[in-house]
Amino acid sequence: MKKHILITNDDSYESDGLKALIEALRPLAKLTIVAPSSEKSACGHSLTLTRPLRFIQVDDDFYKLDDGTPSDCIYLALNSMFDETNRPDLIVSGINHGANMGEDITYSGTASAAMEGVLQGVPSISISQVLGGAEHSGELDFEPAKRAINHLVQKVLNGGFPLMERNFLNINIPSTSMNPNGEFRITHAGHRLYGNDAHLHRNPRGEEYYWLGLHPLQFKKREGVDGMSDYEAVLEGFVSISPIMLDMTAYKQMDILHTWMS
Repeated sequence: MKKHILITNDDSYESDGLKALIEALRPLAKLTIVAPSSEKSACGHSLTLTRPLRFIQVDDDFYKLDDGTPSDCIYLALNSMFDETNRPDLIVSGINHGANMGEDITYSGTASAAMEGVLQGVPSISISQVLGGAEHSGELDFEPAKRAINHLVQKVLNGGFPLMERNFLNINIPSTSMNPNGEFRITHAGHRLYGNDAHLHRNPRGEEYYWLGLHPLQFKKREGVDGMSDYEAVLEGFVSISPIMLDMTAYKQMDILHTWMS
């Protein structure tokens, strides 16, 4: 029986990254695509609970979810288009326009769709294309990302998913300015540095409003952790593969907390 992959993203059903992902995976399996109707970047692992949601068919096995989030797309697709006897073999979310590394994973709609997938018991991958300076405004070259995800999905479909339940793979592809070499590195999530990039403006009536800007990709070495971070890998031109777990318990801090409480 032909394998079945469920695809989504957070850049909307019209994004070039989604089109590239479809092209990369169509030779490998039957595809069902359910993507947000509009961009939902940085929406995190949010579900829509305050209004109804509606699928709108775009093409055969291709739907946009009217004003839905990536997590909505996965949750509703699995519970309305599939059943316990007919589940997708894999969920792939992307290809995102921009990096999802370090703590940005918690903001990412792309990564959160993979989180929802593994919560529902389906092996899942999120994949993002890191942007260089010129690529923020120009046309992206998704060919390295297409080759990488095609290779990884073949390994999953032929040999099984390598992680335990409630763990997903987070992939980041170097930008063309980082001289990608096509090689893979197993990485941990880097220590992202954040700042304040909120821009105050006033409308013609004098009312204040803010635009939140994008922080530059700045990281520091994560103390006490061996190996290469996702940021270090892509900076050196490698494809970063990070295993991400949904259990966010700080186990090493539990004894400290016991002592503090006593």
